[in-house]
Parts: sequence; structure tokens; C-alpha cells
Amino acid sequence: MTVMDQSSVLAARRAYNEKLAAKADKTRATWFPIALLVVLLALPLLQLTGTNYNYVIHLTLYTAMYVVMASGWNILGGFAGYVSLGHNVFFAIGGYFAGMIFARYGITTLITAPLAGLVCAAVGYGIGRISLKVRGPSFIISSLALVMIARILFDNWHFVGGAAGISIPQIDLPVVWSKLPYYYAFIVMAAVTVWVTYRIKHSKFGLGLRAISKDEIKAESAGIDTRFYKTLAFAISAFFVGMAGAVWGEYLSYIRPNIFLIILVSVNMVLMCILGGKGTIAGPVIGAILIVAFNEFCVAMFGASEINVLATGLIMALALMFFPLGIVGTLAKSGRLPRILNWD
Repeated sequence: MTVMDQSSVLAARRAYNEKLAAKADKTRATWFPIALLVVLLALPLLQLTGTNYNYVIHLTLYTAMYVVMASGWNILGGFAGYVSLGHNVFFAIGGYFAGMIFARYGITTLITAPLAGLVCAAVGYGIGRISLKVRGPSFIISSLALVMIARILFDNWHFVGGAAGISIPQIDLPVVWSKLPYYYAFIVMAAVTVWVTYRIKHSKFGLGLRAISKDEIKAESAGIDTRFYKTLAFAISAFFVGMAGAVWGEYLSYIRPNIFLIILVSVNMVLMCILGGKGTIAGPVIGAILIVAFNEFCVAMFGASEINVLATGLIMALALMFFPLGIVGTLAKSGRLPRILNWD
């Protein structure tokens, strides 16, 4: 092939990619997440009506926390394809780091949460350098082992209160407004996390992660530094989960191993991404909303019992039977994804 022919091929390929990008821009509803954010920021104004909406604010806050964690997990598990069941370790590290600073020095976690996230990112980078040498089931087992090691450590670490944990002072606000600092913290963190995942997906780094997910050996043969990409994804993912843990600890007003280091927390992150659609931007958000709603409905109907767990599991199984790639992924593949869910 001559140089002129190669130039023609490259020009045609570039024109085709630009056409696809223009088509994607027309179908992408960038306005919807912005409108949703505005509504969420205005939601606490309901308190001015004289009726107590603390329960609604709590549920929204709780969902936003899981949006942060599920979207953060999606960077590693969705983009790179490395399923981790040990990310609640960073949830615990963030909660303990910021919580201990607040308990001993009086600096609220609302200020120290980014620092806690950076500590988790550093720890995650170190752990990733070791654990990401293996892949598939071996990596999943190593992530579970990480949770067990962390649980033993925190249960027996007397400096942080051991298994009993420690209490954290609360911000002195009237009951009707006491949740608002944490509400806005989680809403802002959720918005930032979703935006960062969008930027990562549309970057060279995100393209490398998706290549690793498809075929790591071919990605490495193509010149991608797969070990660095995976480890960096692990660190960024840990950063967001750690920040969520920092604020959650103060919101609960105490930190204890059995709050952070239970397998259900990690499983929820994974299930939210799988239900909504791994590797998509809107998927973890949709998954978080649906799973929190399912859990609340089941608790209201059946109480906090094994029946609640069974009902939630059945709903998940049925949903994945009809949406094997998650809700967003399956609808996108079939060409039936509503525009308001197309954030990619």
C-alpha cells in the first residue's frame, strides 16, 4: 500500500469516527444528570414546609453514598474488568482515618474526607501492585482475604477502640437540619465521582482499561503498561470509596469494624454495577437507586429478616435474567436505551 493510500484510509477512518462521535453527542442526554443534581440540591428545602422529611433526606443521602462507592468501584471492576470484593477495606480505612482525627483533634470529616481518600489511594496503589499480579478467580479470592485480614487487624487494634470502636462527636445543629452537611457532602461527592468516571472512560487511560478488560495479553502486546494502568485504576477507585467511608463514619457518630468490614458492603457495590450495567456511566447510579429502593421495600414488607434477603436476591435474579448486561448495557445493546439514561 502506498503512502497516499494509507493517508486515504486514515482520513476515511477519522471521518467515520467523527461521524460516530457526532451521532453519540446527539443521543447523549447530558442535561438530565445536571437537572437531577439541581433537584437533589434543592430537595432539603422541603424541610421549610414544616413537615419533617429527614427520612427522605436519609434515604437520598444513603443512595448517594452508594453511588460514590459503586461508581468508584466501576473504574476497576467495570472498565478494567477486575472484580474486587474487598473494596470495603478502603471504606473502613477512610472512616477510621478521618474519624480518629475528628475524635482527637476536632477537625470534621467534611474537611478531611479528601485527605482520607488520598490515604486510601496510596494504600490501594500499594495493595494493587501486589494483588493485581493475579487475575480472575485468584484476584477475587485475594480481595476477600484482604477483608478478613483488615477485620482481624481492626478488631484487635486498641488504639482505634478494637471491636467496640469509638464514638465521634456530632455537629451541633437542630434535628431538622442535622443531616444536611452530610447530605450535601454525599451529593457533591456523587456528582464529582460520576463526572470523573465519565472523563476517565473518554480518555486514553479509559481506553487502555477497556482494552485490558477485553484481552490483557493483547493490550500489553499493543504497548499498554497494563500493570500501571490496573494499579492506577485500583488507587483511583479506592480514593472515592475512602472518601465515602470518612463522611459515613461521622454521619453515624461512631466507627466500628462491623459497620465497614462486612461483606454485604462490598457485595452491594458489585451488585449495583452489575444490575445497572458494568462499564457504563449511568449503570452504577441506576443500580444504587434500585437496590436501595428494593431493600427499603423488602424491609417494610417483610422486616429485617432472612425473608428480606431472599426477596432482594430473587428480584436481582429476575432482573439479570431479562437484563444480562445490566439495565443500561442490555438496553443500549438492543438500541432501546432511553435518552435520559445515555450518559456515556
